[in-house]
Amino acid sequence: MDKKPDMTTKEKILIATLELATEKGLGNVSLSQIAKKVGIKKPSLYNHFSSKDALILSLYEYLRKKARYKVASGEIDYGEMVKGKTAYEVLSQSVHSYRTMNQDSDMGSFYKFIMSERSIHKEAAGIMVAETEKMILTTKQLFYAMQVQNVMCFENIDMAAFTFAMTVHSIMDYMGDQKMAGVDATAEQMLDEFLKDFCRMYEKK
Repeated sequence: MDKKPDMTTKEKILIATLELATEKGLGNVSLSQIAKKVGIKKPSLYNHFSSKDALILSLYEYLRKKARYKVASGEIDYGEMVKGKTAYEVLSQSVHSYRTMNQDSDMGSFYKFIMSERSIHKEAAGIMVAETEKMILTTKQLFYAMQVQNVMCFENIDMAAFTFAMTVHSIMDYMGDQKMAGVDATAEQMLDEFLKDFCRMYEKK
């Protein structure tokens, strides 16, 4: 079934915003520039988005949903995901899925300008907060399933999930920095060692 015209226009606005922000930086993109690139009048943008901030947030949600669909469609059944697997297998699969989602080309372009401007633009910082909180929540849901299935044992699941998510997040950032700097990539091995060490600490004996 073809998409409705309004949805097609919204997608054009979102993609135009992504392209302009990638080229110029988020702070240097105006609604007038976006409208011109799409081929509509500036007031027409307000039929779809109430503000630039709302547009950027919608772009994040749109790209994240698209990237996540490539990894797995529908809601994740953590109980089924955990069943019959070792702790290392579960954590490796989970981290691999998250990395795959974030390596989507459009998502990657989005993160480049969002991360570079999060210290000077409130909306960019807000998106990074939202992404981190989503990662922590997802990790908590996974860890609760692992505890129920007797795969891992935590005294404080919430803190373990926070520690795991933030460490993985930091190592992934380090991977990106190593790649950009063109230096020897050691973070990949570091991530695998962290997963193994985490399993040794919390795997059900």
